[in-house]
Amino acid sequence: MKTQIDVGLLNEIESALDTIRPYLQADGGNVKVLDLTQEGILEVEMQGSCGECPMSNMTLKAGIEQAILKAIPSIKAVKAV
Repeated sequence: MKTQIDVGLLNEIESALDTIRPYLQADGGNVKVLDLTQEGILEVEMQGSCGECPMSNMTLKAGIEQAILKAIPSIKAVKAV
């Protein structure tokens, strides 16, 4: 079940993503926030070259998810959809 992301929380998420975005953009990619489930799973879309890169799952878990979890402990996981 999905929920609407609070504006303040969305700003925190975007700030956390901004710490890793330059690395994604350097390789022609990016990440877009789609939704946050009631279970605390942040759903994102890998964009550009990140969407088709075979290493995108590692980037998601080791980079994006770690940046989010460190900044916002209430988020339990990050999932690409």
